[in-house]
Amino acid sequence: MASQFTHMDENNRGQMVDVSQKEVSHRTAIAQGRIRLREETVQAIKDLKLKKGDVLAIAQVAAIQGAKKCSDLIPMAHPLFLSSIKVNFEFEENDLYCQVTVSCQGKTGVEMEALSGVSAGLLTVYDMCKALDKSMIIDDIKLMKKTGGKSGDFVREENV
Repeated sequence: MASQFTHMDENNRGQMVDVSQKEVSHRTAIAQGRIRLREETVQAIKDLKLKKGDVLAIAQVAAIQGAKKCSDLIPMAHPLFLSSIKVNFEFEENDLYCQVTVSCQGKTGVEMEALSGVSAGLLTVYDMCKALDKSMIIDDIKLMKKTGGKSGDFVREENV
């Protein structure tokens, strides 16, 4: 008896879905998250005063690596040939938002790559600032928008 779950085999064990019969389409995903910082941490990042270096420059590279290495971290994620990864950081008071946009021509979506990118970028900010601020909180990581594929487009309704 076949499992009703796409990621389970006949023995109810995890498996990566076969996408070989799916059509190639242009796919994009935008994910976002934030890290809550103390005011002095925000200022230290802006003034490049942290001993580990330029936090946002290094976190940007980490976000790109996080998106590229998604299938190494998420067991059922397919390795994808990504055509674009864009990372943006923006301060809003004591919150630092990270937004990652990923696109590709492929048979499966890039939502996990965008979410992994955001996570890696924010974790890098935490790592680089933890000597100054151990009270940081990473939260509100979510998919904002996706396009392409059989399931169609998605746009998060709420304002962020």
